[in-house]
Amino acid sequence: MVNEETYRQLTDMQLFTMAASLREMVEGQAHDSLTFPERVAIMVDREWTERHNRRLKTRLTKAKLREPACFEDINYRHPRGLDRSVMQRLGMCKWIKDHENVIFTGATGLGKTWLACALVHTACQQGCSALYTRVPRLLQELYVARGAGTYPKVLDRLAKPDILLMDDFGMASLTDTERHDLLEVIEDRQGRKSTIVTSQLPVKHWHEVIGEPTIADAIMDRLVANSHRIELTGKRSLRGKKGEKAEEQSS
Repeated sequence: MVNEETYRQLTDMQLFTMAASLREMVEGQAHDSLTFPERVAIMVDREWTERHNRRLKTRLTKAKLREPACFEDINYRHPRGLDRSVMQRLGMCKWIKDHENVIFTGATGLGKTWLACALVHTACQQGCSALYTRVPRLLQELYVARGAGTYPKVLDRLAKPDILLMDDFGMASLTDTERHDLLEVIEDRQGRKSTIVTSQLPVKHWHEVIGEPTIADAIMDRLVANSHRIELTGKRSLRGKKGEKAEEQSS
């Protein structure tokens, strides 16, 4: 019989689930018919699954997603121009490895934020790091950071995640400081990381919101040129529909 020293060594190596599985096998009879390699495989699989789930939970906690969205719950029945094949390709996350961007546009209530969060959630499941932020709050944070002397630190934090989800772009025209700040954020990520943007405004109107033509061109070139654009259509909102899945109740 395995002695307590083996359990102690496993826990010292922080193999807690494997130690628990070993004790279960030693003390019980449910696995008596299994071969030694099969028992080891079960213990390793349980340990791996537990560690994977803990890492996923940590990534999702750090991502701070606005919606508890699940990629499998995406509603393709609603007439909003959402292409299942496009979303499924994005769900494979190759666009992240290629440092490409995704842009969701469309009227309020069509599920832009939910879809973006679902895309981030499936990316986190595949080992990617992420961060959600609303653009108005992001710009306010950078404005405060300028005065507090933490501006480089905030930019560095925004540059690190594999995915930066910038929600609600274009809610108001940008000031001179705001458009420079936005360019800094996007410049740090361009060609290195991926960005998701949601906006009620069609991309063709973004120049007007950004303002100064030279900076607008620079932002558009870095953000839009290398992006997958999901243009949701229609006006009927997904909000408040009883009996539908959670995706249909989000904006």
